[in-house]
Amino acid sequence: MTNVLKLPKKPKPPEPAPAPAPAPVAKVSRPKPAKPRPQVRPATPRPTAPRRPHDPKRVDSLKRIDAPKRVDPPKRAAPAHENPDDPRLSKRMSELGLCSRREADEWIENGWVRVDGVVVKTLGVRVPPTAKIEVEAAATRHQSEQVTILLNKPIGFVSGQPEDGHEPAMVLIKPENRWGEDPSHTKFVHSHLRGLAPAGRLDIDSTGLLVFTQDGRVAKRLIGQDSDVEKEYLVRVEGKLGDDGLRLLRHGLELDGVKLKPAQVSWANEDQLRFALREGRKRQIRRMCEMVGLVVTGLKRVRTGGVPLGSLPVGQWRYLRKGERF
Repeated sequence: MTNVLKLPKKPKPPEPAPAPAPAPVAKVSRPKPAKPRPQVRPATPRPTAPRRPHDPKRVDSLKRIDAPKRVDPPKRAAPAHENPDDPRLSKRMSELGLCSRREADEWIENGWVRVDGVVVKTLGVRVPPTAKIEVEAAATRHQSEQVTILLNKPIGFVSGQPEDGHEPAMVLIKPENRWGEDPSHTKFVHSHLRGLAPAGRLDIDSTGLLVFTQDGRVAKRLIGQDSDVEKEYLVRVEGKLGDDGLRLLRHGLELDGVKLKPAQVSWANEDQLRFALREGRKRQIRRMCEMVGLVVTGLKRVRTGGVPLGSLPVGQWRYLRKGERF
């Protein structure tokens, strides 16, 4: 039997360690190459003409040439009439008592007036006295909505526009100053103040009845050129007045070279005269009294036509009632 020599086994070589993972490589952004700028050639200077001296006439002429011409809108002229002596439509309407001339112009522009059946909307048209003039119902409604207000003006207020720091009496016509016993049932609205104007005047140192109205017919009756509405005043005076002086107050005095109309003047009591006049010259009663040796210390208007002041308190107002006429 053969002996077999067993050799020792060789140890296995160790397995090599795994290689480490390669580190990530950072991306590096490379700048883009700049585009070459185009070469700009220097501008060749242009020859400049010598500046002209300033000539205002030349500038004005250029402005006149360059500026666009202004075209004015065509004016609405009244059409020519065969008889220029005929009255204008608004005046004729006033003469007929239809309305005031101011109201007539408004009605014409609104297309409310017909002459011989044709609507007239142009101001200034002349019409023959025989022309038939008609107004639309809208004009009548407009007129019926107009109001007339009676105010007992206090001393210190002027009748019309403010003057010398004094307020117009118009500022007193506001709801809180309406007379609590006003017999009219008219409801106050602010449109009643639109176009409201005094129909007459009272001096700043006088008190009493002052009429304001929106109605041109009322204004014409009270202050029109042909007005003959009688106005009554109570006048407190100082001084002596004989029979001759009283006769002069009634008729015979002149103011500014114009003879005054006859007046009714009488004693109301021992220191008050009652005047009834059909005209209203500026400060007429005071100047009349001065001419006969009297000094007026107080003046109050108590009636205009058929409308009395009554018990209306000073500084308060009321509406003219339906049926009341001046």
